[in-house]
Amino acid sequence: MTLSRRGFLNVAAIGAAGTFAADMTRFDMLRHSAWADEAKKQGKRVILLWLAGGASQLETFDPKPGRPTGGPYRAIPTSATGVHISELLPKMAARIQQTTAIVRSLNTKNADHGGGATIMETGRIKDPGIEYPDLGAVCAKELGRLDSAVPDYVSMYTSTEGRRKGGSGFLGSRYAPMFLSESMQPENIRRLESISDLDHQDRLALRELLAKKFTQNRNSDSLGSHTQAYQRVRGLMASEKLFDIEQEPAEMRAKYGPTQFGQQCLIARRLVEAGVPFVKVARAWWDSHGENFETHRELCADLDHSMSALLDDLKDRGLLEHTLVLTFGEFGRTPGINASLGRDHFAAAWSATLSGCGVRGGACFGKTDEDGHKVADGEVGAGDLFATILSALGIDPLKEYHVGARPVPLSDFGSKPIKDVLI
Repeated sequence: MTLSRRGFLNVAAIGAAGTFAADMTRFDMLRHSAWADEAKKQGKRVILLWLAGGASQLETFDPKPGRPTGGPYRAIPTSATGVHISELLPKMAARIQQTTAIVRSLNTKNADHGGGATIMETGRIKDPGIEYPDLGAVCAKELGRLDSAVPDYVSMYTSTEGRRKGGSGFLGSRYAPMFLSESMQPENIRRLESISDLDHQDRLALRELLAKKFTQNRNSDSLGSHTQAYQRVRGLMASEKLFDIEQEPAEMRAKYGPTQFGQQCLIARRLVEAGVPFVKVARAWWDSHGENFETHRELCADLDHSMSALLDDLKDRGLLEHTLVLTFGEFGRTPGINASLGRDHFAAAWSATLSGCGVRGGACFGKTDEDGHKVADGEVGAGDLFATILSALGIDPLKEYHVGARPVPLSDFGSKPIKDVLI
């Protein structure tokens, strides 16, 4: 039997790289691979809903109705006995008991956009002598798989206000985010239109054949690293459809709604279902120095609908028990209302939420005073919140990385998890 050039190359590629022998441009990892099943069985995932600019705790998860600082909105009961949140979040109010824990006693001590964001991204204050990795990079390292063909860390920040890329710090570029700022579709991962699908497969097969011959009788870490990097690029190319919500039924797209934030939450679900360990979705811009109440009416409606749809979807798919959904930004907003009917930056007594994986639904930890000026009970910092997040994911917050001879714990020195919100 004669074997054509194309046939020979394809057979060689199958032997050299079985996991990538399929047509990568049509390989739907979400529907036709074991990634989703693996995620459901054991893979822990994180979706961070980043409230860029600093959402007001008084218009979200720690309302003060009837007080001089309370503003015009009511507090409504949630499905958790004795827990009330703002009337601007009615859908989340119905889901608190089943899904979500509230932390109302954050004191992060830095009300500057840049400094506050750094603290809430890394769980500690900035150190001029070391570049700390952010939460996404830590989760990518701890939860990711070296042989994974999907991204380890995806960050979507398509607004211009306060845009932050985040970073992997001393962990290196291997754990840096795939950062999407101009579009929800990654750039430069598609096959060039000038290259046919068949030629694309041939190039893969030829490359694998030559690489196999070259590495025979050679033992080198750099060769292995090169091959691994190439395979990850192929995997990223195959992941293109994960960012395309048109792959979802119209009914599912309608559940998330037409807003950009809702669509990005749908993409986040697709990504974690496919095995991506960490996805950050930024919703801007909550920096309401003026017209705070109108701003929060609009933004909270989007947050309430999108977050509820995301939690419902994850739960329906059996993913919520393995996926931790977080909501916070760089700080909260002042109890005092300024002359422009706005609230200013405030880091002394504000709120965050944790939903899903490892979290006790309906828990409400900490308390602020009657006007929200200070923490009255259970004060915690960013390091404590990070220790709680890591513990919920089954990661030891006391585990250390080493930068040279310097030990660096995953959560800041002295931090402790908030046990009241953990299962």
